[in-house]
Amino acid sequence: MTITVDMINRWDEEDGLKKYRDEFYIKEGSIYMDGNSLGLLSKRAESSLLSLLDSWKNHGIDGWTSGEEPWFYFAEKLGELSAPLVGAKKEEVMVTGSTTGNLHQLLATFYDPKEKRTKIVADELNFPSDIYAVQSILKLKGFNPDEQLIRVKSRDGHTICEEDIINELNEEVAILILPTVLYRSGQLFDIEKITKAAHEKGVIVGWDGCHSVGAIPHRFHQWEVDFAYWCNYKYLNAGPGGVGALFVHEKHFDKTPGLTGWFGSDKQKQFDMEHTFTPATTSGAYQIGTPHIFSMAPLLGSLKMFEEIGMKKIRDKSLHQTRVMMELIEQELSGYGFKMTNPLEDVCRGGHVSLEHPEAARICKSLKELGVVPDFRKPNIIRLAPVALYSTYKDLYETVQILRNIMNEKHYEKYSNEREVVA
Repeated sequence: MTITVDMINRWDEEDGLKKYRDEFYIKEGSIYMDGNSLGLLSKRAESSLLSLLDSWKNHGIDGWTSGEEPWFYFAEKLGELSAPLVGAKKEEVMVTGSTTGNLHQLLATFYDPKEKRTKIVADELNFPSDIYAVQSILKLKGFNPDEQLIRVKSRDGHTICEEDIINELNEEVAILILPTVLYRSGQLFDIEKITKAAHEKGVIVGWDGCHSVGAIPHRFHQWEVDFAYWCNYKYLNAGPGGVGALFVHEKHFDKTPGLTGWFGSDKQKQFDMEHTFTPATTSGAYQIGTPHIFSMAPLLGSLKMFEEIGMKKIRDKSLHQTRVMMELIEQELSGYGFKMTNPLEDVCRGGHVSLEHPEAARICKSLKELGVVPDFRKPNIIRLAPVALYSTYKDLYETVQILRNIMNEKHYEKYSNEREVVA
């Protein structure tokens, strides 16, 4: 099928989510294709941040228990709003910490090496911070990460075969840590299948949802995922450094978190100031320190949009837009040396398109100069992420046309083929 301008215009006209684009601050003359790295600011997120600032101005310390959104219960409120995005009960989700900080907390809780079960399985394409956390917990427990951390190899350098993961699980493995979506290629794992296979072998499973939550619906409770963790600043548009989130299945609520702090207390006991920790009976127990209220505030406004729309509509549009972008790339960029490394099948694809090219770093610099904001990932990957809430089909078409012009004119040759400090 040849994609025409008329088709692009029709898809934009028929887009059931098009009204939400006006909710976001989009720089004039810019096409934003980096929402899988940092989502754009919405007017609702701005409003909720300003509202929380007003609560401080108007209530002072009484803001902890007074005002429209009392701070003392704010993390629980955001957890309840986040729960439908991952298919969880409200008690199972908490907005707290950061991605890596939450993984440290969860590993400290669930990694309990006994007898032969001492190993942790991950994958060699995982985001480095997850691997750092796993190596850290192994060292703290007195193990050599080179011996106890198993990283499943990729057969093609871009994806991981699910059967290779499952085959690594045996009586020596304590925990499996995987991303729901691989950050470079956008491969979406079959979470239900892998979780079930791991449990059949006695292995605890934790999922990093950074590149899926807000773009892909999940059913963590139904699939009996043991724990999960994710950031909120990508598809959920909570802002740079926005507070993260975690999920703990209710079957584990009897566990005491490995890292305890006063905000993990039972709320009725927290201000008793006892030196005996009485944990909350929900995922709230996994909080450590005082919530970062202003870093959490934008998420409130953002989650209200997700509550209105529902994840199915978001996923449907995301899949169609990535499909259209893939077809446009094949149609317009054949012969220019690009290789699509993301899965082609809808069931295996996350929310972005991944292009490999030897000149990727300098092509990304050209894109930015010409008004397209992409994402570069070492060594040679260009990530393009249409976001259902604010990307138009015209954005996709124009991005590919600009890419073609860059290649035709060799515009990228003016730049060095090296990443910037922040890629």
